[in-house]
Amino acid sequence: MSLPVHLVESLADVSVGSVVEVSGDEAHHAVAVRRLREGEHVVLTDGLGTSVTGAITSTGKRVFAVSVRSVDVVPRPEPAVTVVQALPKGERGELAVEVLTEVGVDRVVPWAASRSVAVWKGERATKSHARWQATAREAAKQSRRSWLPTVTPLASTADVAALVAEADLAVVLHEDASAPLSVVDVPASGRIVVVVGPEGGIAPEELEALVAAGAVSVRLGAEVLRTSTAGVVAVAALLSRTARWS
Repeated sequence: MSLPVHLVESLADVSVGSVVEVSGDEAHHAVAVRRLREGEHVVLTDGLGTSVTGAITSTGKRVFAVSVRSVDVVPRPEPAVTVVQALPKGERGELAVEVLTEVGVDRVVPWAASRSVAVWKGERATKSHARWQATAREAAKQSRRSWLPTVTPLASTADVAALVAEADLAVVLHEDASAPLSVVDVPASGRIVVVVGPEGGIAPEELEALVAAGAVSVRLGAEVLRTSTAGVVAVAALLSRTARWS
């Protein structure tokens, strides 16, 4: 059985024999919800590449301490993958973030595409962004990631075009594209950007702007996938051709 994973703010300067204290909501979940007790082993990660394994030495209402038995430092994965996710309706945004995190995406960029049904404004934008961040955090723990993905603030089409221009490979998923995703050359390192449109599809002027910035318009296959699942399928197809999945 896999050991439970909990996130901590920092593991800087931690070594074998150190005692790490976990507090707040993370500790409450471990002690009150998962009912972890002294002597049980857990994994702690800072989400920045460092993880430690150790035994719980003490517990409190909203705190527990771990004696470190081993330290594992994982380099940042290459190539880094960013998915620009047009805002879906309902809870499909959290679903997209969850599966993208599980498959290994490094950054998720919520995009206010012109045909997105959902709209993030004011307090709703703040709450929706927080839900996406919380979803990524929990999915990272479940999938035992050493590097926590980033969920950026809401992006405009101009912001997305700027990301595309900086990428080593950028693709836009489009059902009418003539080229399949399988024909693109996947870089061994650097930055990959995958742009996923909304339920209503990417508007012609958006597609034109992204292609002008350097993106390649591609299709996944004959089937048309939902916006919440298209990204993870595309990323899996790309990562299968990199050392990250070898």
